[in-house]
Amino acid sequence: MHFQLADGLLLSVYVTASVLFILSLGGLANQETAKRAIWYGMVGMALAVAATILAPGVGHFALLGATMLVGAVIGLVVARRVQMTGMPQLVAALHSFVGLAAVFIGLNAELELASIGSAVEGTELAGFAAKLASKTAAEILVLKIEVVLGIFIGAVTFTGSIVAFGKLAGWIDGKPRKLPGGHLWNAAGVIACVVLSGMYMADAGFWTIVAVALIAGGIGWHLIMGIGGADMPVVVSMLNSYSGWAAAAIGFTLENDLLIVTGSLVGSSGAILSYIMCKAMNRHFVSVILGGFGGTGEPAAAASGEQTAIDADGVAWALTDAESVIIIPGYGMAVAQAQGAVSELVQRLRGKGKTVRFAIHPVAGRLPGHMNVLLAEAKVPYDIVLEMDEINEDFADTDVAIVIGSNDIVNPAAQEDPNSPIAGMPVLEVWKARQVIVSKRGQGTGYSGIENTLFYRENTRMFFGDAKDSLHQLLSLLD
Repeated sequence: MHFQLADGLLLSVYVTASVLFILSLGGLANQETAKRAIWYGMVGMALAVAATILAPGVGHFALLGATMLVGAVIGLVVARRVQMTGMPQLVAALHSFVGLAAVFIGLNAELELASIGSAVEGTELAGFAAKLASKTAAEILVLKIEVVLGIFIGAVTFTGSIVAFGKLAGWIDGKPRKLPGGHLWNAAGVIACVVLSGMYMADAGFWTIVAVALIAGGIGWHLIMGIGGADMPVVVSMLNSYSGWAAAAIGFTLENDLLIVTGSLVGSSGAILSYIMCKAMNRHFVSVILGGFGGTGEPAAAASGEQTAIDADGVAWALTDAESVIIIPGYGMAVAQAQGAVSELVQRLRGKGKTVRFAIHPVAGRLPGHMNVLLAEAKVPYDIVLEMDEINEDFADTDVAIVIGSNDIVNPAAQEDPNSPIAGMPVLEVWKARQVIVSKRGQGTGYSGIENTLFYRENTRMFFGDAKDSLHQLLSLLD
């Protein structure tokens, strides 16, 4: 006999955990409260796991303990090894686990239903099987709807997240790729899943939901393969939403109130974030799903002129003469792990009495909030890190704008070339500064493959080289 929580106490713990999760989400909206918010989430999850283990009907504690230990060790190793540059693909990979769990739980629920039907009369049932045995025919029908929805969403999330992981990690080409016929394949897959779901409701057999899982997995693969690399931040957020709804479906299947609440929180917050990011890119959510940047249309205007290079001495002179500086970080800063050098540069310039601020675009990097996390890690003061809407009008009054590893989010073509793949996308108007310094490895295009006309402007100077090495060179000249 083991200790079990009474139903009333279990519900109280679930409510407490839910409140902590809500506080965690709210706190993550601000850098100053983010650390406390993470602790809220950790405590809430610890309560949730403990309460679930001690819930009535739960057994096999040796197996549970071994599974949790293996998972904890893997999580600890991954957390220690993965750099901040690898965080976007790690998040995508973690989403795939939620999707796969939804598929397995849905399949297991159907196996439990089948075992009840074939059980010998008088056999005592326990745990989830006992819950299922007490359901009416109408409740079983609702359960089957929950099962098939959980399997469908989970399978789409699983394969879609794997593809997103591959694209973010550079293992899969970032260009949109679809089978001949485009999204007709996806439509056909959805119709097939609907038909199979109807057959499952009519007790056609276990094979029907296995087929749903396989076809939905194909839809997830094809869907994300057809989305371009420039849209990957939105895709990660979207998959986050999918994983939440999959978890909520699992919660309904298992009759777990906490899973329903947390899944709904994740699903809705992911959907809201996807909407915000689409708005920041001037793109409709449906257009992101139907294909990435660089689709068909009129050819974009070619960049004219030449890129003008500058060395560390030239940058040092420009910063010495400047009174106001705005720094625009991007994924290139993350790849070079240059945030520490950037933080030191800020300290040096502020120590000389200069005004230094950061401009953060909503989709800078490959994950929402990526740049904010890097700057916080480097101990950059929160009050000088500003969002695009807060600082965009200040570039006209700025002496030097320093772009570190950013491309599309500072591209003037978004406003000037109606045929550009990023036409209409709100961008940081760095070209309005008196002088623009772009720290970049080479003359190639960015992750999305779109040419940036900023690099050819008369007031732009290209500071070529690894961002970290270049900044250390610059720092040695500012002593």
